[in-house]
Order: sequence, then structure tokens, then C-alpha cells
Amino acid sequence: MSSDRHNQTPAEMEAAIEDLKRQISTATQAGMQRIACEPENIQQGLAKLVLGLIELLRQLLERQAVRRMEGGSLTGEQVENMGQALMKLEEKIHELAGQFGLKPEDLNLQLGPLVTTRKE
Repeated sequence: MSSDRHNQTPAEMEAAIEDLKRQISTATQAGMQRIACEPENIQQGLAKLVLGLIELLRQLLERQAVRRMEGGSLTGEQVENMGQALMKLEEKIHELAGQFGLKPEDLNLQLGPLVTTRKE
């Protein structure tokens, strides 16, 4: 991955950093959904939070991959490999969510007016 970062222009890197800063800021300012702390559902609440964050990161990676693909900084093989990796990650997230009795829509984090992890 470190060699991929060298293929990004400074403007692309700055845009990605600013996007991440905005999302983190929104997440910390918005009232994050509370984790259910009752003993019988603490695991599910924690799984929901962790898997929701992983899903957010997966979507950020997907958006960055699309930007890089549209910018022409990826080879066909890199596009294929990245697409396969992102699909496998999404499948694994859904598999783990199912193990905790969660549906994919349960992983939607509400991070304020600027960001949502819901699929459009």
C-alpha cells in the first residue's frame, strides 16, 4: 500500500485527509448512538459499533479507490485487486454482523448532517 500512496498527487492526498477530518469531526460532535450496556446485549452493542466503524472505513477506501480509478492512477490489475478485496471485506462484515444478530442496515452510523454510512 505504501507504494500506492506515492502514486497519489498531493491534491488527492489532501482531499482524502480533509474528507477524513470532516468525518471524524462530525462523528465526535454528533451524539453517537449509545452502546447498549445491559449484560445480555453488551456484545451485540459493541459488535454494532465496531462493525459500523469498519464499514465506514471500507466505504472510505471504496470512495478513494473510485477517485484513483477515475484519476487514472491505477492499473487494470490494481483496480481488479482492490475491487475484489473490498467485496470480500464487505462480505466478511455482513457475515460477522449475522453472527451477532445484526442486519447490514444496523451498521449504518448516523454521523451528522454531512456523513452517513447508508448505501444509496
